[in-house]
Amino acid sequence: MKIRFPGLLAEKLPSGATRYRVRVEGDKTRRIPLSVAPDHPQFMEIYRAARAGLVLTPESSPEDRAIRYSIGWIAAKHLAAMERDVEAGATSPLTLKKRVGVMKVLTERYADYAMVMPQAKLIELRDEFIATPARADSIIEGIRSMYRWACERGLCETNPAAGIARIDTGRGGALPWTADDLRRFRAAHPAGTTPHLCLTLLMFTACRIGDAIWLGPSNETTVQGVKALRWQPSKRGSAEVTIPMLPPLYRATRAAPVRGKTYLLNAKGRAFSSPDSLGNMFRRWCIAAGLEGRSAHGVRKAAGHLLAQEGCSQYQIMTIHGHTQAQTSEIYTKGVERWKMAQAAMAALEGMEW
Repeated sequence: MKIRFPGLLAEKLPSGATRYRVRVEGDKTRRIPLSVAPDHPQFMEIYRAARAGLVLTPESSPEDRAIRYSIGWIAAKHLAAMERDVEAGATSPLTLKKRVGVMKVLTERYADYAMVMPQAKLIELRDEFIATPARADSIIEGIRSMYRWACERGLCETNPAAGIARIDTGRGGALPWTADDLRRFRAAHPAGTTPHLCLTLLMFTACRIGDAIWLGPSNETTVQGVKALRWQPSKRGSAEVTIPMLPPLYRATRAAPVRGKTYLLNAKGRAFSSPDSLGNMFRRWCIAAGLEGRSAHGVRKAAGHLLAQEGCSQYQIMTIHGHTQAQTSEIYTKGVERWKMAQAAMAALEGMEW
């Protein structure tokens, strides 16, 4: 099968081997030798780079392999910077994992496009995922963050993703658990089991699953004579959380047959390796209890709603959830407070003669 690529030259050497060179597009006098043959997995990107006047080797980084000032180039630089942030502890590995997925979607379609693309193209990309609006918005947010990062470092001057509207209708995200859901789960997973401990930990700390995998005895402390848990949530921008360790959680942590540096241990007696690994296992526990569609984040939301129903203010809920902005916790108190105000208002009408 004869291979035909514009500008690709195949030359037979005296030794019998074939040497491949590429004429640079726009400069026919310049020829760049290729370090790989057409059957190499990276041949296409090395060939395209040569056509653009760049010399690459198979060992080159993604940033070096991309066409300079292209979408692929800025995406590779952004991910490389995020990897350094993860190593420095400034960004969570989960955030990096999500951003890698966003960059994959972007570069699969526009890797060789000019770095600052028309906003209309990004809107087309968003609308491509309209069947899954939350994902569509997440993709645009990731791209917006990439351009924000690039603008701050002088790599570009405009952010084409700025101002693109969200399309998620805000259906509430994870479904909050009901009291009946909690009872069904505990009936299927009694005290002393890892599922029971996991649910108890999530419910009585309202922690995120990313924190649940590493919380353990080292986070226990005493505040004014009260047993408490103290931790710094891993989500960037969260405030430190210090809450009383209520009896149900204390009993659950002591009932585990195997105990380690973390409260939650997998079947091998080790800490869960990632939030995803615990999240997947938690969904299996839910299915075993007949609770399909439930998630760990739904327990956190349930805790917020129950706190609000018991009369806690949004600022009190902020301290439990680690929020630093009042509007984040307002979603739990808004409906409850409106009902209380409605009750008070209607009480004023009770004495009216009608």
